[in-house]
Amino acid sequence: MKVQIWADVICPWCGIGRHRLKAALERFEHADEVEVVHRSFQLDPGAPAGVARPVAEMLTAKYGMDPAQVAAMNARVEELAHAEGLKPYIVADNVVGSTALAHEFLAHATAQGMHTRAWDHVLTAYWGEARPVFTVDALVSLGEEIGLDPAGTREALTDRRHRSEVEREAARARALGATGVPFTVVGDRYGLAGAQDPETVLDVLRRAWDDAHRP
Repeated sequence: MKVQIWADVICPWCGIGRHRLKAALERFEHADEVEVVHRSFQLDPGAPAGVARPVAEMLTAKYGMDPAQVAAMNARVEELAHAEGLKPYIVADNVVGSTALAHEFLAHATAQGMHTRAWDHVLTAYWGEARPVFTVDALVSLGEEIGLDPAGTREALTDRRHRSEVEREAARARALGATGVPFTVVGDRYGLAGAQDPETVLDVLRRAWDDAHRP
């Protein structure tokens, strides 16, 4: 059974949602027969490439929130992530920017047979260490750490060979009804919007499995 999860690298709820999916799979009776596929979705596809700014600055500009509101919201997300075992999980002191190159890097890594490993590494680097993921140089370094050829990675990111693939994945999510991420599709039948709790995800996994194996 296939589970597809659309996410953006800089979406804090995506990291939490992915963690909850893993927790649900640990309790799912047929987890060894589940293939988890990560899909790309940019929350801000119009963001300028190579430009990063503090999370607080972005939230203030985008939603008109005052600094106290921003600080409180970021603290709540961090506390929730820490309570679920994601620690460190850096939200307030992180930066955001265009994730176009990051998703193209993930597509390149997938083509090299490192799909899950690359997603794990990028998300851990960003949320666990607040490392930048917005430039070719930063992504080449991350790739080298998991065994990707730096010259090949740089070439793939420079010639933008995976750009259309990333755009198609986002278009597919929107066609399925996604308006944001995380967005999870279980067994090509059930859709889950948002970072649902492990119990809800587990229930959907079981229902999708039963549907697929019903005589």
